[in-house]
Amino acid sequence: MKKSLLLLSMAIFSIFFFSSCEDFLETEPVDKLVPNTFFQSEKDLELFTTSFYQRMLPSGLAVVQSDEMGDFTSKNQSPTFISGTYSSVDEGSWNWTNLRNINYFLENFDNEVIPQEARDHYEGIARFFRAWFYFEKVKQYGDVPWYTKTLDTSDQEDLYKPRDSRELVMNNVLEDLNFAVEHIRDTKDNTSSMVTRQVALAFKSRVTLFEGTFRKYHSEAGLGTTANVFLMEAADAAKKVMDAGMYSLYNNGTPATDYRVLFTSENPVNTETMFAVVYNNALRRWHNITWKFNSATYGARWGLNKQFVNTYLMTDGSRFTDKQGYDEFLFVDEMKDRDARLGQTVRSLGYTRSDGSAAPPNFGYTFTGYHILKHSLDDKRLDGISEAYNSIPLIRYAEVLLNYAEAKAELGEFDENIWSQTIGTLRERAGINPVVPTTADSYLQNTYFPDISDKFLLEIRRERSIELCYEGFRYDDLLRWKKGELMEMQWKGIYVPGLDMPMDLDGNGTPDVSFVQTVPDTKVPGVIYYIIDGTASQLSEGTKGHLIWRDDEEREFSEKKYLHPISNSDILLNPNLEQNPGWD
Repeated sequence: MKKSLLLLSMAIFSIFFFSSCEDFLETEPVDKLVPNTFFQSEKDLELFTTSFYQRMLPSGLAVVQSDEMGDFTSKNQSPTFISGTYSSVDEGSWNWTNLRNINYFLENFDNEVIPQEARDHYEGIARFFRAWFYFEKVKQYGDVPWYTKTLDTSDQEDLYKPRDSRELVMNNVLEDLNFAVEHIRDTKDNTSSMVTRQVALAFKSRVTLFEGTFRKYHSEAGLGTTANVFLMEAADAAKKVMDAGMYSLYNNGTPATDYRVLFTSENPVNTETMFAVVYNNALRRWHNITWKFNSATYGARWGLNKQFVNTYLMTDGSRFTDKQGYDEFLFVDEMKDRDARLGQTVRSLGYTRSDGSAAPPNFGYTFTGYHILKHSLDDKRLDGISEAYNSIPLIRYAEVLLNYAEAKAELGEFDENIWSQTIGTLRERAGINPVVPTTADSYLQNTYFPDISDKFLLEIRRERSIELCYEGFRYDDLLRWKKGELMEMQWKGIYVPGLDMPMDLDGNGTPDVSFVQTVPDTKVPGVIYYIIDGTASQLSEGTKGHLIWRDDEEREFSEKKYLHPISNSDILLNPNLEQNPGWD
């Protein structure tokens, strides 16, 4: 039924928005749907708002791929935004079509023949998506024009107005979200595909946490005095989801598998997954994420970096980085007795494909040896075709817990009770003793956050990066924390004790890879030979040490890059748009 609604809503959208402007302004042709004949029932409102989902939500691949910008990922090469020459000429023009769709609905839906409760609900849906639209724009550009009406060629003043302030836009976003959480229906959607009140509350906690921390850490924005207003909103919204009791962490008491089930299930695990990009094999609604992670050519050969992998705790709750010589453990040793999420995020000890064949980290697909597994299905057939059908979460209850914990910590209100409700329960699901830290972690401070001394805030940031790895959060987190310089971090891989030494990576006693300068004439069966060329790939100590990838690449994240430039083409169209600082 929902698929039929989606297809019909797409047809309606195309009729409305690919017709000429004159059709709306002057006539009501009989072959087109127009307000006087369409917005007549609740079903009409449902059909129209369903188009927002199709037009505005990211694909599953886009969610996963966005973490490519983060600091804990190695890949073929950095995006030109980080490494290379980037200017306003390279920035694509911004697009306002989806906003026009939303505002058109809001201008025309309010028909008194439709029950008020239904009108309020669908207005809430529209305003949720307007908040979604503007949140993405503000993250990218900062100040942007705020519009609450559809524009035509006669609206010269609005079409060519300057950007509105971030403060004004985000206050309006908050107003839209407040309306949404008050009026959207509170019935749980077990398909995890529709916006409900709980979804709106969870998204509000995300938006307000971002804005509150951005204002706190970006003094140049001049909004620091209002940071706590947004942080309190974040804590309040997250706590309402927690108190409603509709969602919980998916936990069957099997730490070795519970976490990964969330990312490989065809139907979203609706105990925890609140909102998702839903795929379906029977309907041939597929994606290519497994192919991207398991291809030497189709993907970017993503892999996690050693610095990040070091942050995963031991199962007893102790820090891996407190172990003597931790940074020179062989792969088979560093994977033992760790946070169970590590072995469900990268290929680890004992991992096999669906046919039972051993599948250690494949250096044809990753450069660092930390071969990402999360979101990939185990069927080898999907390594080369776009037919993966696992649904990809957009909002999980785990994020809500993390949002609550971080907001309370930033407000100075975090305590051991909140620890047990949030970080503690996440670690229990991962098979970790949820012991409360007694001191700040010096590894996290030295490697990532030298300006943070709060032991709880450090652990919250650790937990967030691990729990939400490759779910599209890391780049945004670095932006709001003002930690963009972490994207200049060296891409470091597994420890290699020496060249020409075959290594066992999955713990089954047989060698899987050997690092060489020249592939030998006689090869060991089953071993992949990885060439250390001394330029793109190196060992940190010459003939041994950590794999180092792309040290030949210069990465730079200057102050101006916390915002993208306004496209040169947009400034040419509207000279009243001022360029973001530092860009030309």
